Amino acid sequence: MTHSGDHDGGYASRRAVLTAVGSATGVCVAGCLGGNTDTVSVLSAGSLAQTFEDHVGPAFEDETGIAVHGEYYGANAVMRMVEDRTKHPDVIVSADATLLRDRLYGEFTDWDVEFAANSVGIGYNDETSFGRGLEDGEPWYDLARATEEGDLAIGDPDLDPLGYRAVQAFELAEREHDLEGFRDELLELVYEEPEEPQMMAGVESGSRAGAVVYRNMAVDHGMPFHEFPDEYNFADPELADHYATVEYTTDEEGYTAEGRPVLYNATVHETADAPEAGRQLVEFLADNPGLLEDAGLTVGDALPRPTGDVPEAIDV
Repeated sequence: MTHSGDHDGGYASRRAVLTAVGSATGVCVAGCLGGNTDTVSVLSAGSLAQTFEDHVGPAFEDETGIAVHGEYYGANAVMRMVEDRTKHPDVIVSADATLLRDRLYGEFTDWDVEFAANSVGIGYNDETSFGRGLEDGEPWYDLARATEEGDLAIGDPDLDPLGYRAVQAFELAEREHDLEGFRDELLELVYEEPEEPQMMAGVESGSRAGAVVYRNMAVDHGMPFHEFPDEYNFADPELADHYATVEYTTDEEGYTAEGRPVLYNATVHETADAPEAGRQLVEFLADNPGLLEDAGLTVGDALPRPTGDVPEAIDV
């Protein structure tokens, strides 16, 4: 297995494309899910959009000559697009490892590789009263309760694990800090943003004070980040049983997700157009922890971790 450093130079054009199409429901870059042998198509959780476009994609192309063409949506939407065959990617990446296994194993794949972890907290604008309060050490939950409707954003919990993790975090925080009615109170106040790039843009512009995001998203945008405590940041595998005491059921699919640590996993579609390139990309993700950490993700000693009938060509 080979190792690659962080290659992010010469990438202004892709960043510009991301910015230009950020108002779309999903971000589609450089031709969208192509199928020839010198490209690999990726359908990924939206929180990894800049990870792929600014870090993984350029480094992978430098090493292999294979260009990464990606589309990025909430992971629930990613699974639905694969299931209903709206999209036919080579590589599928989820922000919830269990979600991918529950939805795609048996028909579209029978294996995956967990390659990174993340934590949940609030990305905020430090020029707002909410942001200044955080920087002065005031409890985030008191500040959140004092916000105006729409000042804080979360992802749409029916489209995105980040969204339902926000709801679960509110419930765990209610218990942790003895805040009666806190979860429901916040769900009346927050704006549910279906388009993840717009959520970050609103905070950057100051039109929103903050958003419940993954750490890497704040790093991507150079945004201050207030990490939730371990009890509800979904970052500590040793607290898996505690996280599992909360759950969320999506409206459209009726999928019930228990609280669980944030783990990203990737697989290759069983009928991928470029299966070899797809396997190379999954191995590249597993083999380059430094690249992922530069993008704001966490790669602990337990990762990468394969599950299922992983192809012999992938050495993890």
